[in-house]
Amino acid sequence: MVVINPWSKRKTPVIGILTARKQDGSIAGNGTLFIELQKKLISLNGISFIFTLDGVHQEAIDGFIFNPERNGWERITSPFPDLVYNRIPFRRSEEELKSSMFLANLKEKNIPFFNPGFIDKSELYHLFKNHPFLHTFLPSTIPANHKQTLSAFLSRYQSIYLKPSQSARGHGIFKLELDTQKNVHVKGLKENHVFVSFDLFWEEWESKLLEKNYLAQEEIKSALYEGKRFDFRILAHAEKNHYKVTGIGIRQSQKQDITTHIPSGGKLLPYELLQNEEYDLFIEAVVQHIGASLSETFGFFGEFSIDMGISQSGQYYIYEVNSKPMSFDETDIEERKIEHLCQLFLQLTGKKKD
Repeated sequence: MVVINPWSKRKTPVIGILTARKQDGSIAGNGTLFIELQKKLISLNGISFIFTLDGVHQEAIDGFIFNPERNGWERITSPFPDLVYNRIPFRRSEEELKSSMFLANLKEKNIPFFNPGFIDKSELYHLFKNHPFLHTFLPSTIPANHKQTLSAFLSRYQSIYLKPSQSARGHGIFKLELDTQKNVHVKGLKENHVFVSFDLFWEEWESKLLEKNYLAQEEIKSALYEGKRFDFRILAHAEKNHYKVTGIGIRQSQKQDITTHIPSGGKLLPYELLQNEEYDLFIEAVVQHIGASLSETFGFFGEFSIDMGISQSGQYYIYEVNSKPMSFDETDIEERKIEHLCQLFLQLTGKKKD
């Protein structure tokens, strides 16, 4: 059954959550997040619905609304919402968004668009490299698109990472190591290869490196906890004219040291285990600078997460910034995320809790 504009008689802020369809036509995205946002918004006298680009019409949108009373999704047709929250999970779908008239339509209607899109690692590096504060905390990084340059980079650092410019969650990442015999060791999450020379490595890998627009990044000798490397996962949200830390977690490598991501075998540790005032102050400062820099360059970012580490010498490093943060395994951080997002939605739509 199609319900047309079920909130038309209420002064209710309406949040449209933009997602995409999978190849089989089903709706993609973080269903748990969508449901929790709806429940929280209802408690704040708001409401949300999810939709995809193919449901957008000139003056109305076909979408789906979660009904907590029935514990299920219902089809709706609604006027344009008061705000659009971008949770498109695929880069190809965002390319379709950029080529559509939807963003221009939102601008014409003066509807806020929350989070411009995925961040390209190469663009992010160049942005931070020119930043007066953030440039200090970047690992040395180059495009992996030139044989001689990459060979010299590997010779200089002996151990480097190869990362696709457009990827997340550690997907497609490899570690390159040069041994004393000049053999090139390629280590992935599930595969290892050895090449007796850099020439042979390049011959086999050139097309992949160029196709995926890989970056090469020096390996940072990470600080250790109980003999294993760790880094920080930081979640941040905008609040009025500044950014605040929503939560911090620690991820520690276990069976492999390529990535600390939980799906790749990483271990979750509580931030309180290593927390100190210096870490707190530094993370707060980094969050402010990153949030302001992203929004000034790409458009308003209401949320992001940061992967950050510390070297054995005590130097801080920024590894990644993610515009569409994954769910945190820490329940308390997830709860604060829902709260902060909904309060930000209300702030941006000019609505206040009754």
